[in-house]
Amino acid sequence: MKYLISVLIGAMSYGILSTIVVLAYGQGYKLGEVVGTQLLIGCILAWLLALYTKLRENRKQRHSAGTAVPSKPAATRLTWKHRVLLMMAGAPTVITGLLYYQSLRYIPASLAIILLFQFTWISVLIQAVSKRQRPDKITILTLILLFGGTLLAAGILNQGAAEFNLLGLMLGLLSAVSYSMFIIFSGKAVPSAHPAYRSAWMVTGGLLLLFILFPPYFLFNGLLWGQLLLFGFLLGLFGAFIPPLLFAIGVPHIGGGMAGIIGAVELPVAVLMSSFVLQEHVSLLQWTGVVLVLLGVVLPELYKLRWRNNQAVSSSSV
Repeated sequence: MKYLISVLIGAMSYGILSTIVVLAYGQGYKLGEVVGTQLLIGCILAWLLALYTKLRENRKQRHSAGTAVPSKPAATRLTWKHRVLLMMAGAPTVITGLLYYQSLRYIPASLAIILLFQFTWISVLIQAVSKRQRPDKITILTLILLFGGTLLAAGILNQGAAEFNLLGLMLGLLSAVSYSMFIIFSGKAVPSAHPAYRSAWMVTGGLLLLFILFPPYFLFNGLLWGQLLLFGFLLGLFGAFIPPLLFAIGVPHIGGGMAGIIGAVELPVAVLMSSFVLQEHVSLLQWTGVVLVLLGVVLPELYKLRWRNNQAVSSSSV
């Protein structure tokens, strides 16, 4: 249960980010300042965790060296090649954040998170094209649910597509494409390394890329020591530190399928926050769409779990 709660809290943390960003925009802060402060705080927290992890490992090694108890096999030792790979794998998170946060300037936060959630079918499409495999029936049903749910949740059916800013819609969809690429690449980047070190190097790579795209003038012009620091701390804590840490703790114990199901809670949390904190109107029809999108996310994972259980029962009965 504690591992389930760990993943649940991590996903809920992601869900509040859009609301914090909109509030920061309301105070006049710009995209580079908001994302830059978030990644800076997240990078500091990630390296503090990596340092703590290193100290714990050294303490355990000294303890095991003084006893007859063999220590556990060490995780992959990072070379500079590994570090560069991890920093490159962290780049799509920055692109995702920039696209997603910029879309919040043009469209409601409740719509932006729904567009970001299109990464589910975009990931399926990318893998189907790369592997040259047609999606199975459950995947096709999932895509139908996601598409129909998105139309309802976005309010397109009752307001019309013309009511929304086209640039905001494009930015939201591009953030979903970028997030899909992150999911694909991040899982392949030195997976045997310790999660704390992987997270620290990935955030570092993202921070370096961001500072190239948006020079960090806020570090020197005094903006950092105002409300920007508070917004950046909240975004760094709930976006770049807590979720990766809690996912690293919980996912290995509950499995990726169950983590995918629980992770879908990010969507209703984001819509609820935008409704209650930002006072954005979310109709009953839109909530119906949110439920359909959640079903589209959960359905394939439940199907996989059922299939694995049936396989396990069949194996035990043989």
